[in-house]
Amino acid sequence: MKITDLKTQHLTNPLGFELSAPVLSFKVTETQATCQAWARVEIAADPAFTDICFDSGPQARLNSVAYAPAFKPEPCTRYWWRATVQAADNSRATSEPAWFETAKAPGDWLATWISHDFAAGQGAVFSRSLEVRKPLRQARAYIIGLGLYESYLNGKKTGQEYLAPGCHAYDKWLQYQTYDLTEQLQTLIGQRTEWEIWTGDGWYCGRFGYQGLTQIYGSRQQLLAELLLEYEDGSREIIATDDQWQVRPGPISFANIYDGETCDANLRLSPKQPVICLEEQGYERLSPRLSPPVVCAQRLAVKEIIHTPAGETVLDMGQNMVGWLEAHIDEPRGQEVTLQFGEVLQNGCFYQDNLRSARQTFRYISDGKARCVRQHFTFFGFRYVKISGLTKPVRPQDFTGLVLHTQMDRIGRIETADPLVNRLYQNAWWGQRGNFLDVPTDCPQRDERMGWTGDAQAFSGTACFNADTYAFYRKYCHDLALEQADLGTVPFVVPMAGMREGGSTAWGDAATVIPWTVYLHSGDAAILRQQYGSMKAWVDYMAREARTKGDPYLWSSGFHFADWLALDNFRDPKSSFGGTDPYLVATAYFYYSTRIVAQTAGVLGQAAEQAYYADLAEHIQTSFQREYLTPAGRLACDTQTAYVVTLFMELAPAAQRPRLAADLRLALQRSRERLETGFVGTTYLCRVLSHWGMNELAYTLLLNREYPGWLYEVLLGATTIWERWNSLLPDGRISDTGMNSLNHYTYGSVVEWMYRDMLGLNPVAAAPGFKQARLEPKPDPRIHWARGSVDTAAGLYISQWRFAAGGQLGLCIQLPFDTTAVLQLPGCRHPAAVRCLRLPGQAALPDNWDWLDQTAREGQPLAAWWPQQPLLSAAACEAELTLSLAAGCYSFYYEPVK
Repeated sequence: MKITDLKTQHLTNPLGFELSAPVLSFKVTETQATCQAWARVEIAADPAFTDICFDSGPQARLNSVAYAPAFKPEPCTRYWWRATVQAADNSRATSEPAWFETAKAPGDWLATWISHDFAAGQGAVFSRSLEVRKPLRQARAYIIGLGLYESYLNGKKTGQEYLAPGCHAYDKWLQYQTYDLTEQLQTLIGQRTEWEIWTGDGWYCGRFGYQGLTQIYGSRQQLLAELLLEYEDGSREIIATDDQWQVRPGPISFANIYDGETCDANLRLSPKQPVICLEEQGYERLSPRLSPPVVCAQRLAVKEIIHTPAGETVLDMGQNMVGWLEAHIDEPRGQEVTLQFGEVLQNGCFYQDNLRSARQTFRYISDGKARCVRQHFTFFGFRYVKISGLTKPVRPQDFTGLVLHTQMDRIGRIETADPLVNRLYQNAWWGQRGNFLDVPTDCPQRDERMGWTGDAQAFSGTACFNADTYAFYRKYCHDLALEQADLGTVPFVVPMAGMREGGSTAWGDAATVIPWTVYLHSGDAAILRQQYGSMKAWVDYMAREARTKGDPYLWSSGFHFADWLALDNFRDPKSSFGGTDPYLVATAYFYYSTRIVAQTAGVLGQAAEQAYYADLAEHIQTSFQREYLTPAGRLACDTQTAYVVTLFMELAPAAQRPRLAADLRLALQRSRERLETGFVGTTYLCRVLSHWGMNELAYTLLLNREYPGWLYEVLLGATTIWERWNSLLPDGRISDTGMNSLNHYTYGSVVEWMYRDMLGLNPVAAAPGFKQARLEPKPDPRIHWARGSVDTAAGLYISQWRFAAGGQLGLCIQLPFDTTAVLQLPGCRHPAAVRCLRLPGQAALPDNWDWLDQTAREGQPLAAWWPQQPLLSAAACEAELTLSLAAGCYSFYYEPVK
């Protein structure tokens, strides 16, 4: 037995985060035991655990996915913690220690805010000399630079994160970062050390938002920093920003988020001048960080150098990525090298028109020295880089793509027999990586890059299967709640960045859908407690809006994006608005979010509010049925999306739902089995089909290679998900330049269906975090085989299936320690038809099918096997055989009913 993956607030060894009420989690691996007898958590002030601060003692019900100790940590303190688990078979293990370190106490600052008076866009270098004169025990830096900053000691960067302090609602709160500089400064004892902090405009005061605004949050760059030195002799020293600091124009002579960056290496030694002290500015908005760091997660080599028909030299990175380009440049003094970034070629030539006004350009002016250069205070969405200004031949080894995104542990993987489906899955993952850059953006390249709430909620299910996104969404939801309270409704984008608009269905429902989805996957109710006020406020807003017109339980007023970019608006095919009645969609989400809030109230023990919102939901459902459904079950709006949301959100009476499912099938038949859905309908389309006995049709939509369909774009070379079903036309020409991103993850929501239905991995609200699971794989022989895994909050789940040459189906399922699940065997009606084995557990998703041959050869009849096994029980039902499973790895082999 081994205890691994210890996290605090869903982060590994977090330093300086908001940790006032820490939540701890861990996993148990490498054991044949099935369940926990008890678990224990200890927190100590030292790594040897001689000074215990908290001890839970052995607890039978200690929850490994989210344990909140009755412990309040002190500020600026590192704590170590460990977990001990004893299994029901009496095996026992204790983890290696993990740690977390708290940030400063509120208001505990000596530093003064400092600034400069340089021109807009000009980067600054703030500096101060220091010297560590005696043995150092530890050093911590607490920094916030507005808009963006990087910190250096003697020219060496401190920390491995970029684009700090991130993008948030700066007018509401300011998150600072904490850095451990102990090791770096210990190598500089007795030496004069220059502490430099570079700043750029960033989101704070640079151009941001497609409305073309600048200085949204402030008019100039600012810096607040403290360096706390604690010496071996017990003394302390604080070096803080004040009037002793100096500032000079930095080599970054221009930078903003959309247009890129200019780096003039000749400005590295610009003369210093006094800083401007902002004595009147206080610390009221300062807060420990919530954002996980933005990191360089991967380095990509150049795939090809292209010489275009227009005479251009273009690098092909082979992947639409987000981040920077590192370049080794050795040019004469004054030589300007220009790098332009784009997503696609047109007629074989470099192209940027779909970026609208965003220039996406990096200019470097050489000082005559060979240097390795990169960007600092911008980022690009690109696959292609046009190079001009080099006097020497372009060599691929001189350039490297730096992939930037918020640090998040990848937990999900899917692979199938179809390489196009595999590429689609990878496209969704790359789309998540590129658009999870501190904020869940709509796109990473044009003059937008904003946290659109509708896109975020539609993709949140896929995102939570792909990666541990708890900390990422915790910060986004925090911003959402703050700005919702300001605006009076949920904004269209979060942070608003001057765009004070909101209140659309499906977009505003990010307030309820995202926290609930994160809770289902994490098992941590802290996200619900944090967002409960926001969740209620969104439902209450919809209720007020509904009361302004007609039936008080129908939302029939206001502006709504609704089924954005759907293909069924036949009255106005050029419109971005879909053909589904927006008020049907609005009322459907009104009901859906109200149910979520009722469930949330139940989780949080708010019985009266649970009853209130459950009653409200019932009234909405009744009004929906009266307005949109005939007594015989005909839906008033005959679109694919209307049927999908009505079925998915369970708005119709149970007796009428089979009719609606049949009508959905007819709607798809009329469209020649081609989808017509937009952002709303696509999110749930395949899930509804698989649930209502149309799994074959769901796979037909997945495998469709023509427009409109997911594989259409794969066949045209897409390496991320497109914004439109036809972002490129069949001949490769771009279809529209007004709103056409080639890295827009929303339609990647189909990957949630791949996890939930293709692989059958579903969380259960009664035991979230996958402590219990509903396993309902739905294979299709056209794919032949599929396998995948999710390293959930509870541990590693694996699902694999494969059709044998004779049509038999092999299925292998693994559940982690201390979990249970109900498995539905697809196409199986009776235990006598099944052979099964109990297999050794796997530490990762296997890349072979040895288990299939072994089960076919050695498997025992399930009918004879399960009654003797306490770990497995079976029950025949009308449709398919269901099994109750305890932790372990099981394989099955049978001939499914056609």
